[in-house]
Amino acid sequence: MTILQTRNLRKEYGNGDNLVKALDDVNLTIKQGEFVSIVGTSGSGKSTLLHMLGGLDRPSSGKVFVEGNDIFSFKEEPLTIFRRRKIGFVFQSYNLVPVLNVYENVVLPIELDGNTVDDEYIHEIIDILGLASKEENLPSQLSGGQQQRVAIARALAAKPAIILADEPTGNLDSRTSQDVLSLLKMTGERFKQTIVMITHNEEIAQMADRIIRIEDGKVRERGEND
Repeated sequence: MTILQTRNLRKEYGNGDNLVKALDDVNLTIKQGEFVSIVGTSGSGKSTLLHMLGGLDRPSSGKVFVEGNDIFSFKEEPLTIFRRRKIGFVFQSYNLVPVLNVYENVVLPIELDGNTVDDEYIHEIIDILGLASKEENLPSQLSGGQQQRVAIARALAAKPAIILADEPTGNLDSRTSQDVLSLLKMTGERFKQTIVMITHNEEIAQMADRIIRIEDGKVRERGEND
């Protein structure tokens, strides 16, 4: 079943001789449960694409569908609510709240939505990610790899249909990167979530089920890993 789709997606900046096509007529279809890597060099448009898929930025033209919903038909507040419930984000910079401990950071999206925390589920995620002994720790008391695991736990906490990860291993060494990506893939499979990951690292990209390459705002290649 298709869970995420773009149609003729464009994002342009400037005009005339200064026109920059960050995304140029991008058409993608991603199925439920897939783990997809989007690969491209710096400036290729991959992060712009991820922001469009997550409704963080609006396109110049074209559409993005999440579970059949045209997300840019929503006004800002309904879009924010939809995004918080359906999409989990993992960023390179972790984006943890420094004054909150691990558990509080993980459940923050649920509390912002005014929902009851499923403690059994949250503790299961925290345990799977190897953070059970760190629940009371502040981000400053964690290693980079541990902070990224907290960010993954937070992304999973609201049981979103889709996880969008933007260079999630960019600040990690190669061994920690492999560990974190293995955990992300494992939790995605366990909780039946679709993962779309941006990376410039070919070795990391190979961990996905499928690789999509983007260059100069255009999708140049689609393929499956054997």
